[in-house]
Amino acid sequence: MMEVKRIKENLLQHCKKHVENRMGKIKQTIADIEESLQEESKNTSGDKHETGRAMLQIDRENSGKQLMEIEKLANLLNRIDVNEAGEYVRLGSLVTTDKNIFFISISIGAVHIDGREYLCVALNSPIGSQLAGKMVGDSFIFNNQNITVKQIN
Repeated sequence: MMEVKRIKENLLQHCKKHVENRMGKIKQTIADIEESLQEESKNTSGDKHETGRAMLQIDRENSGKQLMEIEKLANLLNRIDVNEAGEYVRLGSLVTTDKNIFFISISIGAVHIDGREYLCVALNSPIGSQLAGKMVGDSFIFNNQNITVKQIN
């Protein structure tokens, strides 16, 4: 059981690092846009100037939305308790199937720990929604494959 906890902690750290990196990039983009907006303000006015400002405002708005989305993911990850293991698949579950091992968290794809591949998937992803609520022994069809849940930690 200690091994499972260590793996889940490792996977959770990978997810958090992924979110932190994306958040850092988005914040840098916003800072760059703010700087460009400052520069645009110093330039002379005119149609070209107004178009440039409008484009930067749109970019800032889009980056703001991305930042809100990534903050939601960070909050979601903070709700995962690696010590918790239930009888059914839910957020934070480490699910071993006859095909793959899934960590129900956020969708960042494959993470390798100790030479094994774990797939980090969100509950609302196509495979995550198929896994949600399943118990050991349950099966489902995904991508024309029959998948059976072998273990839930």
